[in-house]
Amino acid sequence: MEGNEVEKYKILTVDDIRNACEMRYGKDGEMVEVCQMTEELKQGIDRLQKFSRVATIYGSARLSEDNPNYIQVEKLAYALAHDLGYAIITGGGGGIMEAGNRGAHRANGSSIGATITLPREQKTNKYVTDVIPFNYFFTRKVALRYSTEVAIYCPGGFGTLDELFEVITLIQTKKMNKIPVILFGTEFWNPIDKLIKNLLVEEYETIENNERGLYLITDDIDTVLEIAAAADLKKVENGITHTIR
Repeated sequence: MEGNEVEKYKILTVDDIRNACEMRYGKDGEMVEVCQMTEELKQGIDRLQKFSRVATIYGSARLSEDNPNYIQVEKLAYALAHDLGYAIITGGGGGIMEAGNRGAHRANGSSIGATITLPREQKTNKYVTDVIPFNYFFTRKVALRYSTEVAIYCPGGFGTLDELFEVITLIQTKKMNKIPVILFGTEFWNPIDKLIKNLLVEEYETIENNERGLYLITDDIDTVLEIAAAADLKKVENGITHTIR
């Protein structure tokens, strides 16, 4: 299999998985839930493992296509897909997620949407070429980071910050192999970095200053490409094919 060409097979929907688990466990609601968690996580990981190089882009669903951050993320995703052959994964929704998928799609690359079932339905953007559906946020987060060589965080809200700090914590505690964590957008991320430095490092001393080195803040697409070109977990000598320990 060359590049990010992926063998096609049927992707089970959230309802497909739920129905199969109910057939297996009947009215045992707890076991049905555990089954659903397990099966959607397995499907997500199995699917993502088929892509040769993966970059995950996180960010707000609320930014319009004329927002400067949207425009820059689309350019970045295009370059990652076109120049380096990366598959681009997002949450499959609008805003920054759409920009990431749009850039990959424009480069004729793999544009993956790890979608989530929400009370108010999240519409999958039209630039997604491969959909991997999830019902649970935690299974989606594990699958998203399982095969990712590069994690790119763009301006976003609580969800983006949750995903960022979870990955930094996992790397810090050595529960995840170290990967490049890029905070893309200095205007947004520098004030947050300043807060971390002033509050966590200096005032409360709850982290070490060198732990701010777990992430890199930049606006420069060429810098991201240089980092991404050197990041390839699937070809390291010790045979690691994923990031989780």
